[in-house]
Amino acid sequence: MPALFPRWSNTALGVVLGGAVLATGTLLAAPLIYIRTPYGNARAMPVEQPVEFDHRHHVRDNGIQCLYCHDGAESEQHAGIPETSVCMGCHGQVWTGSRLLAPVRASYFDDQSIAWRRVYDLPDFVYFHHGVHVQHGIACARCHGAVEEMARPHRAVSLNMDFCLDCHRNPPGMPDPGRALTSLTTCTACHR
Repeated sequence: MPALFPRWSNTALGVVLGGAVLATGTLLAAPLIYIRTPYGNARAMPVEQPVEFDHRHHVRDNGIQCLYCHDGAESEQHAGIPETSVCMGCHGQVWTGSRLLAPVRASYFDDQSIAWRRVYDLPDFVYFHHGVHVQHGIACARCHGAVEEMARPHRAVSLNMDFCLDCHRNPPGMPDPGRALTSLTTCTACHR
């Protein structure tokens, strides 16, 4: 009895099935790979703000410390965005006529906050407290990068779970860097 299909159809079926498996694997893996790239997690991409603010000028050139503007970082859950009055403490005397600072002056005199865009925004299911980290000696640059070199603010690190767990397992400044702090790596420490 003759064969129902020609011999080459077995090879064709193998190629089609192999291609289908490869395509399925690619479709499943592609999002997992993409989210780990700078594009997928918006790392190293400047966040446009309503007022041009150059961290290089304020931090590097003028020596303004992070905590001067973000005063909640030492004790609060959120570092906070400075009130316009903090900006006007200097800019009420310096660059008073600059058109770049017109929104800052308007915010100050109209008593309306500037709608700054967050650079880092953790998911709602993640608990993070700036004050705890700052009081334990974690430098701002550990998570925020070299802000003094940023013309526009951007995410320096992804702040994904791996990044946080690596730091909690091997905290900077700990006398025994190989010892994991189990209380800091339990799920409920961050997922509340």
